[in-house]
Amino acid sequence: MMLFYDFEVFKYDWLVVVMDMANQKEHIIINDPEALEKLHNDNINDIWTGYNCRHYDQYILKGILCGFDPKKINDYIIVKKNPGWKYSQLLRNIPLNSYDVMPKPPIGLKTLEGFMGSSIKESNVPFDIDRKLTDSELQEVVEYCKHDVQETIKVFIHRKSEFNAMMGICKAFNFPLSALGKTEAGITADVLECQRQSFDDEFDYFFLPCLQLKKYAAVKEWFKNAVADCTNEMKKACSEVPNNQKWKYDWQNRDVWKKYFYNRSLTVSICGIPHTFGFGGLHGASEKPICKEGLILHVDVGSYYPSMLIAWDLVTRAARKPERYAEVYKTRMALKAQGKKAEQAPYKKLLNALSGAMKDALNPAYDPRNNNIMCINGQLMLLDLIEHLEVVPGFELIQSNTDGLIVKIPDTDEAFNMVDDICYEWEQRCSTDKCKILLGLDTIKKIYQKDVNNYLWIDDDGGERKGGYVKELSPIDFDLPILNKALVEYMTHNTPIETTIKQCDDLIEFQKIVKLSDKYKWVEHNGKQYVNKSYRVFASKSANDGKILKCRETSNPAKFGNTPDHCFIYNDEVNGVKVPEKLDKQWYIDFAQKRLKDFGVMS
Repeated sequence: MMLFYDFEVFKYDWLVVVMDMANQKEHIIINDPEALEKLHNDNINDIWTGYNCRHYDQYILKGILCGFDPKKINDYIIVKKNPGWKYSQLLRNIPLNSYDVMPKPPIGLKTLEGFMGSSIKESNVPFDIDRKLTDSELQEVVEYCKHDVQETIKVFIHRKSEFNAMMGICKAFNFPLSALGKTEAGITADVLECQRQSFDDEFDYFFLPCLQLKKYAAVKEWFKNAVADCTNEMKKACSEVPNNQKWKYDWQNRDVWKKYFYNRSLTVSICGIPHTFGFGGLHGASEKPICKEGLILHVDVGSYYPSMLIAWDLVTRAARKPERYAEVYKTRMALKAQGKKAEQAPYKKLLNALSGAMKDALNPAYDPRNNNIMCINGQLMLLDLIEHLEVVPGFELIQSNTDGLIVKIPDTDEAFNMVDDICYEWEQRCSTDKCKILLGLDTIKKIYQKDVNNYLWIDDDGGERKGGYVKELSPIDFDLPILNKALVEYMTHNTPIETTIKQCDDLIEFQKIVKLSDKYKWVEHNGKQYVNKSYRVFASKSANDGKILKCRETSNPAKFGNTPDHCFIYNDEVNGVKVPEKLDKQWYIDFAQKRLKDFGVMS
């Protein structure tokens, strides 16, 4: 059974709304620890689901049951920015099967409520109120809290596949339901039975014997000399800056040195386009936007990092059962071959989570050296592939990214067979008996590319879209959706931008959600000040409607990004609301045309 819950905490009051979906019950508890304890005990084996509960609500609940003041825990987490688990060891004694629906990277619930078209009006009761709340104020906060729980349920429904994957992991490895409260990286460490170790060889990385770089060997040399070069650069910089800036280049401070080291990168021209190498993934694309047709191939390394970790014995050295990673990989690949997308999801999550876990000092799987070996060699292996493909007559590199390439070749059997042979040789050379590292060759009919992170291609299956301008949106990622729709319709069906925008009559398609960050104190619009955090903004034809500005005492007001100079705010529920006369569709047409131009296309 699943319960959805949310706490609201004030200096002298606290309350929680709990919705029991199976029994269709709603529990509202105000300043009553005994009632909370009974509800917890009655549902101790159930799953308590919240939004950001991993970092906040679960510790408020546990703290109240331990007899602590929830306001002190609230301030410990929110004001002092401490992790809740550090507040007291006693919190660990309270059993709770907790599941957090917040996506990663984190997004505020109000922002998702805005995307879903729900009301994003906020409570008028300030959270820093220095007295007991009145009955009417408590009732207002209860309604606000109920709304957030209901919205959390909606988010859960939209992200149910994530929950199913985590449940799949628990079932596959016989983990208790309490494991749902862990991150994917945390549960991956449990699967491998990782035991935290202290490694002092983070930068003792090496190069794999499969590499055959000649033309671009200088890139390998850059990585080879990175440690010494980093120290020399810092020493030189330290001698040239004022005393109050020398701390930035203190090569004797390990933390400062590491930060500088990992921020270093190398930019070099490969096949005529700039590439950036560093300690993350490979990125390379033309400086100018492109639109290409012909025989275009997506050369994709299947499950690149996981297969590489297994093939070259790079699974974290902290694992007591590293063989389980290969078992997970084989299971996932078998399910994928059978077309079982849902069934393979838990295993895919485990595989992909390990690389991040190996770079997280708080994770038991921490092994930064092996992560560096993986990232560095992963880039060099793809560079190796590019170098060998470059000999194909008429070969053109369009894009390089972390796990694949997009290339254009002459539309001949000879050119394709050469590419196929080179890819096969690379696979054989880079694979080992422990795991095959395989390439997929998918044909693309046409590609529009703004940069390596923003592109759309068209193939027989429809295509792929990446980046804020053209990505496929969902109900929990629905910002300026009419612009994405207009660009995609133009690129895939040659539908004029004006036609798509002018024919749309649903107001939600034109929404822009903005949120006031902690750097700013209030919002100004049409001469009025507002202190709420979230706003749903639309372009307005009325000259009386002005900009929406974020303000603070120490600087001039600033306009929210991607908002018009004339706009109106609509924070009520917008689902089903039709476009009003004052909506300025021309602003959206002009904006869409600008984005299309960023792709090098003029409609």
